[in-house]
Amino acid sequence: MRGTSFRARGRLPYHHGDLRRALTDVALRLVTERGPGGFTLREAARVIGVSQTAPYRHFRTKEALLAAVAEEGFEDLRDRMRRALRAAGHDPLERLYALGLSYVLFAVDYPSRFRVMFGPEIRDKSEYPSLATVAREAFSLVPETIAACQHVGLVRAREPADLAIAAWSIAHGVASLLIDNRLSGVKTRNAVCRTARSLIETLYLGLRSDGTPSRRSSTPPARGNVASRR
Repeated sequence: MRGTSFRARGRLPYHHGDLRRALTDVALRLVTERGPGGFTLREAARVIGVSQTAPYRHFRTKEALLAAVAEEGFEDLRDRMRRALRAAGHDPLERLYALGLSYVLFAVDYPSRFRVMFGPEIRDKSEYPSLATVAREAFSLVPETIAACQHVGLVRAREPADLAIAAWSIAHGVASLLIDNRLSGVKTRNAVCRTARSLIETLYLGLRSDGTPSRRSSTPPARGNVASRR
Protein backbone atom coordinates (compact mmCIF):
# COMPACT_ATOMS: atom_id res chain seq x y z
CA MET A 1 0.00 0.00 0.00
CA ARG A 2 2.98 2.28 0.37
CA GLY A 3 3.05 5.22 -1.99
CA THR A 4 -0.65 4.99 -2.92
CA SER A 5 -2.78 7.88 -1.75
CA PHE A 6 -5.96 7.23 0.20
CA ARG A 7 -7.48 10.17 -1.61
CA ALA A 8 -6.83 8.44 -4.93
CA ARG A 9 -8.30 5.17 -3.70
CA GLY A 10 -11.32 6.73 -2.02
CA ARG A 11 -13.01 5.19 0.96
CA LEU A 12 -12.27 1.67 2.00
CA PRO A 13 -15.23 -0.72 1.86
CA TYR A 14 -16.61 -1.46 5.32
CA HIS A 15 -18.88 -4.46 5.13
CA HIS A 16 -18.28 -6.20 8.45
CA GLY A 17 -19.02 -5.48 12.07
CA ASP A 18 -15.50 -5.36 13.46
CA LEU A 19 -14.96 -1.62 13.52
CA ARG A 20 -12.06 -1.88 15.96
CA ARG A 21 -10.19 -4.19 13.57
CA ALA A 22 -10.94 -1.91 10.64
CA LEU A 23 -9.64 1.12 12.52
CA THR A 24 -6.35 -0.50 13.53
CA ASP A 25 -5.82 -1.71 9.95
CA VAL A 26 -6.44 1.69 8.42
CA ALA A 27 -4.34 3.42 11.10
CA LEU A 28 -1.35 1.28 10.18
CA ARG A 29 -1.86 2.05 6.50
CA LEU A 30 -2.09 5.78 7.20
CA VAL A 31 1.07 5.56 9.31
CA THR A 32 2.83 3.87 6.39
CA GLU A 33 1.79 6.65 4.06
CA ARG A 34 2.11 9.71 6.29
CA GLY A 35 3.81 8.77 9.53
CA PRO A 36 2.22 8.39 12.97
CA GLY A 37 1.46 12.10 13.23
CA GLY A 38 -0.01 12.45 9.75
CA PHE A 39 -3.68 11.71 10.35
CA THR A 40 -6.54 12.15 12.80
CA LEU A 41 -9.02 9.73 14.32
CA ARG A 42 -11.82 11.35 12.35
CA GLU A 43 -9.87 11.00 9.15
CA ALA A 44 -9.47 7.27 9.83
CA ALA A 45 -13.26 7.11 10.17
CA ARG A 46 -13.74 8.88 6.83
CA VAL A 47 -11.36 6.46 5.09
CA ILE A 48 -13.35 3.50 6.38
CA GLY A 49 -16.66 5.14 5.55
CA VAL A 50 -18.24 5.44 9.00
CA SER A 51 -19.41 8.46 10.95
CA GLN A 52 -16.76 10.63 12.56
CA THR A 53 -18.06 9.72 16.01
CA ALA A 54 -18.04 5.95 15.43
CA PRO A 55 -14.34 5.40 16.36
CA TYR A 56 -14.95 6.81 19.84
CA ARG A 57 -16.91 3.68 20.71
CA HIS A 58 -13.55 1.86 20.73
CA PHE A 59 -10.84 4.53 21.10
CA ARG A 60 -11.04 7.66 23.21
CA THR A 61 -8.17 9.30 21.35
CA LYS A 62 -5.89 8.79 18.41
CA GLU A 63 -3.18 7.82 20.88
CA ALA A 64 -5.41 4.97 22.09
CA LEU A 65 -5.78 3.80 18.49
CA LEU A 66 -2.01 3.88 17.98
CA ALA A 67 -1.59 2.00 21.26
CA ALA A 68 -3.75 -0.80 19.83
CA VAL A 69 -1.54 -0.87 16.74
CA ALA A 70 1.56 -0.98 18.95
CA GLU A 71 0.10 -3.78 21.07
CA GLU A 72 -0.36 -5.95 18.00
CA GLY A 73 3.18 -5.11 16.99
CA PHE A 74 4.62 -6.20 20.33
CA GLU A 75 2.60 -9.43 20.15
CA ASP A 76 4.13 -10.15 16.74
CA LEU A 77 7.61 -9.19 17.94
CA ARG A 78 7.33 -11.38 21.04
CA ASP A 79 6.16 -14.34 18.98
CA ARG A 80 8.91 -13.86 16.41
CA MET A 81 11.57 -13.67 19.13
CA ARG A 82 10.22 -16.83 20.75
CA ARG A 83 10.35 -18.67 17.42
CA ALA A 84 13.92 -17.47 16.89
CA LEU A 85 14.93 -18.84 20.30
CA ARG A 86 13.38 -22.22 19.54
CA ALA A 87 15.09 -22.38 16.16
CA ALA A 88 18.47 -21.50 17.69
CA GLY A 89 18.53 -24.64 19.81
CA HIS A 90 20.24 -24.86 23.19
CA ASP A 91 23.47 -22.91 22.64
CA PRO A 92 23.03 -19.80 24.85
CA LEU A 93 25.19 -17.56 22.69
CA GLU A 94 23.47 -18.58 19.47
CA ARG A 95 20.17 -17.84 21.19
CA LEU A 96 21.43 -14.36 22.06
CA TYR A 97 22.43 -13.77 18.43
CA ALA A 98 19.09 -15.12 17.21
CA LEU A 99 17.18 -12.84 19.55
CA GLY A 100 18.96 -9.72 18.34
CA LEU A 101 18.63 -10.69 14.69
CA SER A 102 14.91 -11.40 15.04
CA TYR A 103 14.43 -7.93 16.54
CA VAL A 104 16.28 -6.23 13.70
CA LEU A 105 14.48 -8.22 11.01
CA PHE A 106 11.12 -7.43 12.56
CA ALA A 107 11.87 -3.72 12.20
CA VAL A 108 13.03 -4.19 8.60
CA ASP A 109 9.91 -6.21 7.73
CA TYR A 110 7.44 -3.91 9.54
CA PRO A 111 8.99 -0.43 9.72
CA SER A 112 5.70 1.44 10.12
CA ARG A 113 4.55 -0.74 12.98
CA PHE A 114 8.01 -0.49 14.57
CA ARG A 115 7.82 3.31 14.48
CA VAL A 116 4.43 3.28 16.20
CA MET A 117 5.68 0.88 18.87
CA PHE A 118 8.61 3.12 19.84
CA GLY A 119 7.53 6.56 18.68
CA PRO A 120 6.68 9.53 20.92
CA GLU A 121 3.00 9.48 19.95
CA ILE A 122 2.34 6.99 22.77
CA ARG A 123 3.60 9.00 25.69
CA ASP A 124 3.15 6.47 28.50
CA LYS A 125 2.60 2.78 27.78
CA SER A 126 1.52 2.20 31.37
CA GLU A 127 -1.73 3.97 30.54
CA TYR A 128 -2.55 1.00 28.30
CA PRO A 129 -2.18 -2.09 30.52
CA SER A 130 -2.47 -4.73 27.80
CA LEU A 131 0.15 -2.91 25.71
CA ALA A 132 2.48 -2.61 28.69
CA THR A 133 2.05 -6.30 29.49
CA VAL A 134 2.88 -7.60 26.02
CA ALA A 135 5.84 -5.20 25.73
CA ARG A 136 7.23 -6.60 28.99
CA GLU A 137 6.72 -10.14 27.74
CA ALA A 138 8.77 -9.35 24.63
CA PHE A 139 11.62 -7.65 26.45
CA SER A 140 11.78 -10.20 29.26
CA LEU A 141 13.27 -12.59 26.72
CA VAL A 142 16.45 -10.50 26.60
CA PRO A 143 17.54 -10.70 30.28
CA GLU A 144 16.42 -14.35 30.37
CA THR A 145 18.73 -15.14 27.45
CA ILE A 146 21.58 -13.16 28.95
CA ALA A 147 21.12 -14.99 32.26
CA ALA A 148 21.44 -18.30 30.40
CA CYS A 149 24.75 -17.09 28.95
CA GLN A 150 25.90 -16.12 32.44
CA HIS A 151 24.99 -19.55 33.76
CA VAL A 152 27.58 -21.19 31.48
CA GLY A 153 30.18 -18.46 32.00
CA LEU A 154 29.86 -16.72 28.64
CA VAL A 155 28.73 -13.34 29.99
CA ARG A 156 30.08 -11.36 32.92
CA ALA A 157 28.34 -11.52 36.31
CA ARG A 158 26.20 -8.41 36.29
CA GLU A 159 22.47 -7.86 36.74
CA PRO A 160 20.91 -9.38 33.58
CA ALA A 161 18.37 -6.55 33.35
CA ASP A 162 21.19 -3.99 33.20
CA LEU A 163 23.05 -5.90 30.50
CA ALA A 164 19.77 -6.33 28.61
CA ILE A 165 19.57 -2.54 28.24
CA ALA A 166 22.91 -2.56 26.43
CA ALA A 167 21.83 -5.45 24.23
CA TRP A 168 18.51 -3.82 23.38
CA SER A 169 20.21 -0.49 22.66
CA ILE A 170 22.50 -2.11 20.09
CA ALA A 171 19.70 -4.02 18.38
CA HIS A 172 17.36 -1.03 18.42
CA GLY A 173 20.02 1.30 17.08
CA VAL A 174 20.83 -1.04 14.19
CA ALA A 175 17.13 -1.49 13.44
CA SER A 176 16.50 2.26 13.42
CA LEU A 177 19.47 2.96 11.18
CA LEU A 178 18.33 0.30 8.74
CA ILE A 179 14.71 1.40 8.41
CA ASP A 180 15.85 5.00 7.98
CA ASN A 181 18.33 3.95 5.26
CA ARG A 182 21.31 5.25 7.22
CA LEU A 183 23.60 2.26 6.60
CA SER A 184 25.04 2.50 3.12
CA GLY A 185 25.65 -0.77 1.34
CA VAL A 186 23.15 -2.72 3.46
CA LYS A 187 20.35 -3.31 0.99
CA THR A 188 19.71 -7.03 0.78
CA ARG A 189 18.35 -9.29 3.50
CA ASN A 190 21.63 -11.20 3.60
CA ALA A 191 23.50 -7.94 4.12
CA VAL A 192 21.12 -7.00 6.91
CA CYS A 193 21.71 -10.35 8.60
CA ARG A 194 25.50 -10.07 8.29
CA THR A 195 25.54 -6.54 9.65
CA ALA A 196 23.22 -7.31 12.52
CA ARG A 197 25.21 -10.37 13.55
CA SER A 198 28.49 -8.49 13.31
CA LEU A 199 27.23 -5.74 15.61
CA ILE A 200 25.67 -8.21 18.03
CA GLU A 201 29.02 -10.00 18.19
CA THR A 202 30.64 -6.65 18.97
CA LEU A 203 28.15 -6.30 21.81
CA TYR A 204 29.12 -9.75 23.07
CA LEU A 205 32.79 -8.74 23.21
CA GLY A 206 31.74 -6.13 25.76
CA LEU A 207 29.53 -8.50 27.73
CA ARG A 208 31.67 -11.62 27.85
CA SER A 209 33.38 -12.88 30.94
CA ASP A 210 37.11 -12.21 31.29
CA GLY A 211 39.06 -14.98 29.64
CA THR A 212 36.16 -16.22 27.54
CA PRO A 213 37.32 -16.69 23.96
CA SER A 214 35.53 -14.82 21.21
CA ARG A 215 33.20 -16.90 19.10
CA ARG A 216 33.01 -14.71 16.08
CA SER A 217 31.29 -15.71 12.87
CA SER A 218 33.41 -16.37 9.82
CA THR A 219 30.91 -14.41 7.70
CA PRO A 220 32.22 -10.88 7.05
CA PRO A 221 29.95 -7.85 7.42
CA ALA A 222 28.53 -6.17 4.35
CA ARG A 223 30.79 -3.63 2.71
CA GLY A 224 30.03 0.02 3.25
CA ASN A 225 28.23 -0.27 6.57
CA VAL A 226 29.19 0.95 10.02
CA ALA A 227 30.47 -2.46 11.14
CA SER A 228 32.91 -2.67 8.26
CA ARG A 229 34.57 0.58 9.31
CA ARG A 230 35.56 -0.52 12.82
